[in-house]
Amino acid sequence: MAKKAPRRTAERILLTTLDLFNRYGEPNVSTTMISSELNISPGNLYYHFPSKEELINTLFEQFETELLELLGAAEGVRDVEDTWFFLHSLFEMIWQHRFLYRDLNHLLSRNRRLETHFPVILMRKRTAVRAILDTLVDGTDRVHVTLEEDRTRNAAAATMVVVLTYWLSYEYVLNPRNAMEPANAQDALLRGAHHVMSMLAPYLQEDARAHLLALISAYDAKDI
Repeated sequence: MAKKAPRRTAERILLTTLDLFNRYGEPNVSTTMISSELNISPGNLYYHFPSKEELINTLFEQFETELLELLGAAEGVRDVEDTWFFLHSLFEMIWQHRFLYRDLNHLLSRNRRLETHFPVILMRKRTAVRAILDTLVDGTDRVHVTLEEDRTRNAAAATMVVVLTYWLSYEYVLNPRNAMEPANAQDALLRGAHHVMSMLAPYLQEDARAHLLALISAYDAKDI
């Protein structure tokens, strides 16, 4: 069996930086800490990434590319079950880059790229959620109350995006010592997906609502 080629130094730096940012928060991680974790010289680190901002921007670009691809899949969501798995996938991606959300205000105040790009991400999230609402209104899980007006649908989509964006911050405030630990990821993601879906549940017909509750009960998230 052929041996796997060793990871390139730049790739190793990015993976380690992402792990440290996620574990400790971007403001608490220095380039010295990153180079020490990798057992490389600071000069080697700076050769690949001349500044900490360059590391942040590269990680953000990777996240942005993956996220926009996932949001584009919203057009393929057709029912409650599709919606549940779409939201869970979205939460998983946010978790994998949770430092961006945990330290969002701090990063926006210091990084021009994030300041200009993150609002676009939020709008794309809202567009994706709105597309899902439109499909559910007109599809097999037709809502039974009122999501007919544009303003109502837009408000519902915006509220769901707020929870999507700030759910991990909520988890962190409740449990700052442990909320961001990988062992707690699955429960945190399930709770987030549950609460976003719960905003939609009152609008669903009885059979669709029952299907949603069955999906939620199939998972065992603590304190959901």
